[in-house]
Amino acid sequence: MDDRRTDDFGTAGTREHRDKEFPASRGLARFARPALIAGSVLAIVCVALLVIIFFLDSFNATVYSVGGKDVKDATDEARAIRDTYAGARLGGIVFLVLGAAAALAGGFVMYRERNASDRDEEDDDGLDWDYEDLAGG
Repeated sequence: MDDRRTDDFGTAGTREHRDKEFPASRGLARFARPALIAGSVLAIVCVALLVIIFFLDSFNATVYSVGGKDVKDATDEARAIRDTYAGARLGGIVFLVLGAAAALAGGFVMYRERNASDRDEEDDDGLDWDYEDLAGG
């Protein structure tokens, strides 16, 4: 029985070859792409959240000032309006910084490891296939 199996894309290869081609542990490099993607998504979501909070704060201040009051007053009502989204704003800024740091770290590791590849250009048998071999000619 042949030890070759096809993967999800229909290409054949032995398990040893695939393990050598895609090693399971490459240090930080295996976490770089997920960190880059997750950090970027987190940063984009936090920026969107902060923009929404800015517009809600502006709307609340405008509605409050219609009666001739100012949101910068020292009253309890004005302070309550100013502090309405303080927790969400602080959380958005913290997670924005964390997401940007994760994206930068992932990008840096990917950039550093861009030429470090364990893949070789030959198949399992050590043969180099050319067009005629693949076309059956």
